[in-house]
Amino acid sequence: MPRGRYSLHDPHDHTPLGEEHFQCAPGPSGWRYVAQRTSPSGDHAGSVDLTLDELGRPLRVELHAASWQVKGAALDGVTWVRTDPTGEHATEGNAGAHAFTGASPAFLVAISRLLRLEPGAGAVRVRLVAFTDPVLAPLTLDQSWALRGRAGHTTDTGPLVVDEYEVSELDTGEVRTVYIAGDVVLAAPGIELEDLESPPSSFAARPLQHPL
Repeated sequence: MPRGRYSLHDPHDHTPLGEEHFQCAPGPSGWRYVAQRTSPSGDHAGSVDLTLDELGRPLRVELHAASWQVKGAALDGVTWVRTDPTGEHATEGNAGAHAFTGASPAFLVAISRLLRLEPGAGAVRVRLVAFTDPVLAPLTLDQSWALRGRAGHTTDTGPLVVDEYEVSELDTGEVRTVYIAGDVVLAAPGIELEDLESPPSSFAARPLQHPL
């Protein structure tokens, strides 16, 4: 069960945005990731709780930030409920999207699990609902994902397979490179893995890729 700490910063001007202290592990139903987020000053800033099924679809997501809360799941596309800081008003949302995304590195792992790309297979377009900081506002967007390479590395704890993804934002044309090993993001724009107490988990044999 990997435990560790990511530092988060603005990918454009490198302004520190805080840290995410996480643990994650595969389970009988798929994969679960839980994390607590802190501000640059060290204050509590929110939390992430994400559970995927064996095909990488979001069984449950619960996010907290700036006293806002979002709960969602894959249902008729994706469905969510967003609650304001007072707890008096809740807004339901639904979109014909494949999954959720957001600031947490967990979503990068989740999308890679959903797509199950192979090197050289070409790019795949995916529609996502992003919950944007600081108030978890929903935004539907399209990305293109391609697995550009897969490399094995020898480490003190055994072999480590690292996938290199090219992720394109189709509305802006911005392209970024994301490195993932198992269920841990090693590096991505705005994300640095600062500490990892145990090696990334290896997922079980993958089911056949399902069409998006």
